[in-house]
Amino acid sequence: MKRRRILATVAMLAAGSGLVACSSDEGGSDASNCTNTITKQNLPVVTMWGWYPNTQLVVDNFNKLHDDVQVCWTNVGQGGDEYDKFQTAISAGTGAPDVIMVEADRIPTFQIQGALVDIKQYGYDAVKANYGEGAWKDVSVGDAVYGVPVDGGPMGMIYRKDIFDKYKITPPKTWAEYEQAAQKVKDAGGPLFGDLGANVPAVLMALQIQKGASPFTFDPAQPKSIGVKLNDQASKDVLDYWGGLAKKGLVGTQDQFVPEYISGVINGKYATYISAAWAPGYLTGAGVGKGQDTGKFAVAPLPQWDPANPVQVNWGGSAFSVTKQAKKPELAAKVAYGLYADKESLTDGWTNQIIFPLNLTALNDPAFIDLKVAFFNGQQANKEVYVPAANAYKGVAYAPFGQYYLDAMTKQISEVIKGSVTGSQAADRLQEDVAKYAKEQGFTVQ
Repeated sequence: MKRRRILATVAMLAAGSGLVACSSDEGGSDASNCTNTITKQNLPVVTMWGWYPNTQLVVDNFNKLHDDVQVCWTNVGQGGDEYDKFQTAISAGTGAPDVIMVEADRIPTFQIQGALVDIKQYGYDAVKANYGEGAWKDVSVGDAVYGVPVDGGPMGMIYRKDIFDKYKITPPKTWAEYEQAAQKVKDAGGPLFGDLGANVPAVLMALQIQKGASPFTFDPAQPKSIGVKLNDQASKDVLDYWGGLAKKGLVGTQDQFVPEYISGVINGKYATYISAAWAPGYLTGAGVGKGQDTGKFAVAPLPQWDPANPVQVNWGGSAFSVTKQAKKPELAAKVAYGLYADKESLTDGWTNQIIFPLNLTALNDPAFIDLKVAFFNGQQANKEVYVPAANAYKGVAYAPFGQYYLDAMTKQISEVIKGSVTGSQAADRLQEDVAKYAKEQGFTVQ
């Protein structure tokens, strides 16, 4: 997901403190080099890979709080770079850490290879109540749990208050109202109302799920079988809707997370930004809200397809998983449950806009809920939008080949943007493409 790129630079800086020696015969990878300093000697050591910008603090806090185990952290790269190294270790049968930071949508990819441990048997009941239903669903495959949630991306609609005020627009509560508002602004000579970026397929996936789609169904008890439903009516409706907005010139078609898009956000080219709770931190880091656009942003709940049956969705999020190469999985699970779970680490994470926390200790903290977000000119965005969305989120079943699906979705969105296919046709083509790929990987497609 694009969120990996957002934190790349700051994560690399956080890893720049150098390598400090530590040693242990515990764990499934080399613990001779740690990015952190282990001050408590002669304790079992669990090795961990991760890239949160404040991982140094998180690991130090864990080690300070524990006298039975210590964490040796290494930053081997962010997102795809880390995954490539993990895949190499999986293939070699050696070289993986005991605990690994992984995005929730990547968990099935590694789980199906037998590379992760079901941690449900190692203390899950003791921490189950610390996270919501959706948070656990996202890190599970069937009834098995393969990660401990850390951060998520409940979605909302960021908008320009100055544009809404100028054209007398109130935040749309439904997608039908969204289109009506977009048409009103266009008819008055105003800016684009939003953007359909081909490089953010996860957004379209989330909106399809919001409308009732279930792209994938997978039962680990039948690992050779998978349900692929990418061209159901809900999926077609969403692609047709956004394709229609683009065709009418109501939204742009610029790739997101690029300078051209950020410049447009700063200069008021777009009235809205359909995004997730981590977006204010990303935008702030990209220079948005610091100049002529200072104080002009607000956020509202994500518009709904059916206001009588609201559905909240998510974009992004990571977890700590235990790898099969961990020599002592129970000890590794203790680390996975304990990292980024103490109050000091969680508070540092959300106050510095590094994470939107899923741990209920933070999510229910009045200081977090009532926070007046500077990017939104003091709006209590967590209370009004993001916390209710996170609490209502039910989770999703990801595919073991999620990256292929997202890449294939990007290709089809690009064709919709070009006008060479309709949204419905794109959904049919996506279904054919992904189903064919699944069969080539040895699955029986339901």
